[in-house]
Amino acid sequence: MAKTKEARQRKAASSGERILAIDIGGTGLKAAVIDAGGEMKSERVRVATPHPCKAEQLVDTLATLVQPLVDTHHPTRMSIGFPGVVRDNRVLTAPNIGDPSWRGFPLADQLAARVGGLPVRMINDAEMQGFAAIEGHGLEFVLTLGTGAGTALFRDGELMPHLELAHHPVSKGRTYDEYIGNAAREKAGNKRWNRRVEKVIGILASLVNYDKLWIGGGNAERLAFELPPDAAIVSNAAGIEGGAKLWHPQSVRETRQLPQANGKTGASGK
Repeated sequence: MAKTKEARQRKAASSGERILAIDIGGTGLKAAVIDAGGEMKSERVRVATPHPCKAEQLVDTLATLVQPLVDTHHPTRMSIGFPGVVRDNRVLTAPNIGDPSWRGFPLADQLAARVGGLPVRMINDAEMQGFAAIEGHGLEFVLTLGTGAGTALFRDGELMPHLELAHHPVSKGRTYDEYIGNAAREKAGNKRWNRRVEKVIGILASLVNYDKLWIGGGNAERLAFELPPDAAIVSNAAGIEGGAKLWHPQSVRETRQLPQANGKTGASGK
């Protein structure tokens, strides 16, 4: 009885959540306020990503973009998807946005400070998009086709450690970014680019042995071949909608969830 009451209280609390979700891309910056279930509660706003882009410049641009949403909808939390390697709310790589000076930049905390000190979590943008798409069963892989190529892996609904496959060579020394990113599509043309994407899907299927492949990003709509039965296109809005899951328990694995099992000694160790 007590557990049922506690569950109702958690549900009531989450129903009042308003999450400012931000999808940072190499081409565009998008944001909206969503509820705990990922449903849009505001209009989606967008501006072009500045190029070249310094870290402080991106903070300024994002703060200007989201301030009207903050003033109108009074969000309680913030989620950010960033196109690069992210760890502990800091940027490690920003291949399609900035140079190596980005490494270690506390983007999430700096932006949160500009919009009222909201609690904030930031992960890779393909991971955030995946949270809106996955079904929570088996191995699910996400491939985003945008300015670059993003990837994410989930097991039974839980996010796995991030592997930046976009930087891995896939053909003649070219990385996934260089092989199927937007610049490659514009240079090779849509027909050749489609053949490349189809080849990459085959490689990923052999590499990951996923149960489901989710394909997102702005260029997903340009795919002109028949997808395998275990693959599906993700809505472009998923990059924002997935921000809700960053605040769900156990969606993003953290050591505090199983502290007794993560060391050499403890409940499951000797």
